[in-house]
Amino acid sequence: MTGLVPYLHFDGTAREALTFYRDVFGGELILHTFADFGRTDGAPDAIAHGMLRGLVELSGADAGEKDDTLALRGILFSLLGTAEPGTLQAWFSALSGEGVVSDPLQLRPWGAYDGQVVDRFGVTWLIGYED
Repeated sequence: MTGLVPYLHFDGTAREALTFYRDVFGGELILHTFADFGRTDGAPDAIAHGMLRGLVELSGADAGEKDDTLALRGILFSLLGTAEPGTLQAWFSALSGEGVVSDPLQLRPWGAYDGQVVDRFGVTWLIGYED
């Protein structure tokens, strides 16, 4: 871990979400179930802790009985210049699938490209690069 790593609590969709993010960003996905950790506050196959390690890192889990679930307002995850332009364009496209483009990836007056997309799990991403 080299910096801030978001940790997201999902409402029963952690496996699906973290697998989706692995498919979009690449990297290594590590998943541990409630059963693995001896937890009884959820389904045995629910995700108690998951980590995506790679160029984009994040962690997540299915919410237990006492956890709040993902509800993001006024926050976005910025991937400005995180990878080569072609990779960032591919990420934007993949995140847009079943998501909502709130601001198309486009050339801005200051000479850089950026755009915003809310993925199907409700996470807003700011993706951009300088050409």
